[in-house]
Amino acid sequence: MSAAGAPDRYALMGHPVSHSWSPFIHGLFARATQQHMQYRLIDVAPERFRSEALQFFVDGGKGLNITLPHKQAAAELVNELSARAAEAGAVNTIFQKASGELVGDNTDGVGLVTDLEVNLGLALAGARVLLLGAGGATRGVLGPLLGRAPARVVIANRTLARAAELVREFAGRGELEATGFETVEATPFDLVINGTSASLEGTMPPVTPAAVGPATVCYDMAYAKGETPFTRWARERGAAAAHKGWGMLVEQAAEAFLVWRGIRPQTRPVLELLAGPGGG
Repeated sequence: MSAAGAPDRYALMGHPVSHSWSPFIHGLFARATQQHMQYRLIDVAPERFRSEALQFFVDGGKGLNITLPHKQAAAELVNELSARAAEAGAVNTIFQKASGELVGDNTDGVGLVTDLEVNLGLALAGARVLLLGAGGATRGVLGPLLGRAPARVVIANRTLARAAELVREFAGRGELEATGFETVEATPFDLVINGTSASLEGTMPPVTPAAVGPATVCYDMAYAKGETPFTRWARERGAAAAHKGWGMLVEQAAEAFLVWRGIRPQTRPVLELLAGPGGG
């Protein structure tokens, strides 16, 4: 649209959200693609999420990103779910159809897969993958990950039953197994992905060091300045590489931007800028 008039309004809703890099990322996307829009942070407590999200669109808002702890609530709020949001059981992107109906989408999984394959140059097809955690983060990326035809995906979780539940839900999508943290096999995987909240809590799940070998790539879905407990753990165990989730953050944002604006911005310039302030 032209630069005349008020900019289209977008926002991220979560609790808390003050740490988020999303306004920085979407601001760069908007400038690069000449989109007349603004993007802000809205901190919303769980009990107010539904009313504030609906009010945002009533007031003319064009689209929302949703982060913790509202992704499941957002899936219940919208009128319609995309196939990938339905599969994930969670929504991180909402847009409004011309009819006024709200559609929930999930761009987390495609964000992760794009970062792994395009930015990091990893071959997921035929890879042996260990996924740590069986919560919302893992559920949100499991479908797109299985869609890349890995040889085997093992989901390890503190509570085995939760990992087994995911295996049942995604049965028939590929070679998928469940295990506890303490019973992860002592054989190096090609890729180990941390989908637990360990990095946010400053801890690491009790996974055998033998799951990491000199050719293993480790990836933390969390992002932070400096090392996370998981990337530190990976480096200390001699992993080939240990990456944080900055690339996933940028790629899922680019996918949300595409959903909203019909154009997918270039992510490389943003990733290079984020490497400066501590993205790395």
